[in-house]
Amino acid sequence: MFVDEARIHIVAGGGGNGCVAFRREKYVPRGGPSGGDGGDGGSIYLESSPHLNTLLKFRYNKEFRAERGGHGEGSNRHGKKGEDLVLSLPVGTLVSDEATGERLFDFDAPAMRCLAAQGGRGGRGNARFATATHQAPRKAEPGKPGEERTLKLELKLLADVGLVGFPNVGKSTLISRLSAARPRIADYPFTTLEPCLGVVAVDEEKSFVMADIPGLIAGAHQGRGLGDRFLKHVERTRLLLHLIDVAEHTIRDPIEDYSIIQKELESFSPVIAKKPMLLVASRVDASGDGDRLISLREFCREQRSPLYEISSVTGEGLEELKRATWAKLEEIPKSQA
Repeated sequence: MFVDEARIHIVAGGGGNGCVAFRREKYVPRGGPSGGDGGDGGSIYLESSPHLNTLLKFRYNKEFRAERGGHGEGSNRHGKKGEDLVLSLPVGTLVSDEATGERLFDFDAPAMRCLAAQGGRGGRGNARFATATHQAPRKAEPGKPGEERTLKLELKLLADVGLVGFPNVGKSTLISRLSAARPRIADYPFTTLEPCLGVVAVDEEKSFVMADIPGLIAGAHQGRGLGDRFLKHVERTRLLLHLIDVAEHTIRDPIEDYSIIQKELESFSPVIAKKPMLLVASRVDASGDGDRLISLREFCREQRSPLYEISSVTGEGLEELKRATWAKLEEIPKSQA
């Protein structure tokens, strides 16, 4: 199951209490105060792991507590420090404070770590308060509570290229032909129910990551179809491939298809709508008399935009598209993602 949003409540460990005690040993008159300090509470850290690709483990387990510090004891024995708790998150997770909405951290690379909740400080024992004029203090401090907060976790997949388009335009078939990804492929709308990543090899040394998301339809930003909730997974991409179906049996107009998808992208995020994009005519092997393909070619000429004609079934145009995608990626700085 693919889970890309979660809310968790974290509580760092409280500090242990300081101790009030006095030395009581034979032949040691007026032994003085000997109360030890309480141990600090454990903190909670978040860390990105390349071995995770979903927030599923936070779906049912929503509360996490670090160990509290041990209390101080006599004979100047300090309490044990509480053990820190480290929560692993998939790369691409955004962490925000639920109460304030403040973005706390963006895990955009593996092995990144941040402090999410600081453990409470341990209280001082009465040995700490002894002075020349106050040699038998009966005062000790309680431990401080650890930080407590509710976090919103939002996963945005990291990919170089994102596939967008209507349902059943061949996005899943394309990613399955260009990479080792094996998404569900069938002849009915919304076959793809969750995002899918695939690594596309250009040659022995060059490769890029491609993301396939569930298809969009008119009104997706209002929740129609599967809505636009999966569009966030192409927010980090540097390039979009917009697939338009030119198969003969398709009743939609290809130019209208392009306009509808562009409007949905703009409604969701103007940033996504302005990303560099390559137009791809899909299923040219089933284009029949080619009227839809001809009109799309004419549209691209007017827009001064290249059109890449492919068939994922026969393999026509796939190598050209792969090379063009890599060439375009080389022009786009990674900082634009």
